[in-house]
Amino acid sequence: MAVTQKTAENFSIDQGATFSKNFTITTDGTTAYDITGLVLVSQMRKGFDSSSVTATFTASVVTAASGIYKLLLSEPTTTQIEAGRYVYDVELILADSTVEKVHYGVITVNPEVTKL
Repeated sequence: MAVTQKTAENFSIDQGATFSKNFTITTDGTTAYDITGLVLVSQMRKGFDSSSVTATFTASVVTAASGIYKLLLSEPTTTQIEAGRYVYDVELILADSTVEKVHYGVITVNPEVTKL
């Protein structure tokens, strides 16, 4: 039985810019889930059945007791991603090695005009 609530959240990333977004893990949509000492992993792909990874997010805990974590992609990474639609998910590895999907959704990568 899942201890966290799986939440769909769509967002956009600007090509050629640093991406950073905070998320909150809950047990029921309102109650924070303490993620102290737990590991988060996240990838984005062109489609759910795609065998190649477009990018792997750096996932870091912001406030463990409140269930808040951050996904990050660097500017060099977003520069290499073609504009378009992608999918992602975030998995939480619990202390007993159980893996739970906590966030998922669609990412729109907006094209970059200004090239540095």
